[in-house]
Amino acid sequence: MIILSHWLPLLYRLDNLMKKKLLENLKTLFIALILAVIIRSFLLQPFYIPSSSMENTLLIGDRLFVTKYTYGYSRHSFPFSPKIMSDRLFYAEPKRGDVIVFKTPSDNRTDYIKRMIGKSGDEIQFIKGDLYINKKKVFKEFVRKGTVFCGREKIRVNVYKEKINQDSQYQIAYFEQNSLSDTDPYIVPKNHFFFLGDNRDCSKDSRFLSVAYVKKENLVGKARFLFFSNNGSIGNFFTFWKWHRSIRFDRIFKKII
Repeated sequence: MIILSHWLPLLYRLDNLMKKKLLENLKTLFIALILAVIIRSFLLQPFYIPSSSMENTLLIGDRLFVTKYTYGYSRHSFPFSPKIMSDRLFYAEPKRGDVIVFKTPSDNRTDYIKRMIGKSGDEIQFIKGDLYINKKKVFKEFVRKGTVFCGREKIRVNVYKEKINQDSQYQIAYFEQNSLSDTDPYIVPKNHFFFLGDNRDCSKDSRFLSVAYVKKENLVGKARFLFFSNNGSIGNFFTFWKWHRSIRFDRIFKKII
């Protein structure tokens, strides 16, 4: 009993110290969580590229940052898209050629990344493989022949430089064979946008009903730059002995245009 009475005060002090330490750790974790939500909702959000629809601008395995403030804020700026607003705050209209993350209109949950081609009132049409906006042909210049992925299959393509305005030029790809040639005109409704993937013949975009025209409310943010890129067909996080070949070092911190 004498020994126990001697150790009890020390045990009480140790218990109190551990409780204080746990409380401080919980506070720190809570503050870090709040800061992460604020940064993700109002400043930057990371995204991963799982498909080839934007090759060669974006490759499977690219990781990039999107700025949330560029076009203002909507309910889709926040985690889980809570229905707290019906329009956008501090709205700024996107420019043609911007690469944008948006929520698909079909479910308002799935994130897509494509290039914005048409605004409200625009007429978009493909004629003999050429893109027309408001009946004017968009500048397209042949660059080279190459290959892109479409699903798991590699397809031979013609790569072109497309210039949609003075500030935006980028590369696009069309299949060498069986490329999309003609479409009916698409008339973009008010407060909506028309999107295309840069891998033109292997992109589910505004030409398809599952995406169609995208409301301005569904815009999430503008793609700015890559912060990491890895070729998963060569190696992954666990195969560190392959990192020197799988990591695309030349793409890290590359600006998205």
